[in-house]
Amino acid sequence: MTPEIRPATVEDAEAAAWCHIQCWHEAYDGLAPADLLARRTANVEQRIERWADAVRAGRTRWLAINPDPAAPVADRVIGIAGAGSGRDEDDPAPVELEMIYARAAWWGTGLGRRLLEVAVGKDPAYLWVFEDNQRALGFYDRHGFVADGKRLHDEFFDLWEIRLVRT
Repeated sequence: MTPEIRPATVEDAEAAAWCHIQCWHEAYDGLAPADLLARRTANVEQRIERWADAVRAGRTRWLAINPDPAAPVADRVIGIAGAGSGRDEDDPAPVELEMIYARAAWWGTGLGRRLLEVAVGKDPAYLWVFEDNQRALGFYDRHGFVADGKRLHDEFFDLWEIRLVRT
């Protein structure tokens, strides 16, 4: 079955937060320091509140819903995406892809492409990605994003990021 993709509601905050945390574990295992990854993903309640606050503030967040109706709350959402107006002082495009994640079990199924399409379409956009995240870099390359030479240190995960732009 094909997962439904729809905007998040405040009621989705718990399931979205679980997806977000599990995606961090799956995507950043071996990339981020293990102890730091464990600390950053330990507070589910805080992540739930951040999701609820974002939706209440009017920020569009997209969810890919598990097609299995019996899935527990921790597996109810299998992908997430969010975009908005750029946050950089030198925005290279009008839209920033702020996040996009799919659960590892759904990698290679086209779910990431579908989430990217609803979040930014084919329009010019930019994003920040960990420079050593080869899987993500390959995904973005297939969708026309290229590095523009900007780099910064992400304190949250203690990793370096590079900016990718699609014009």
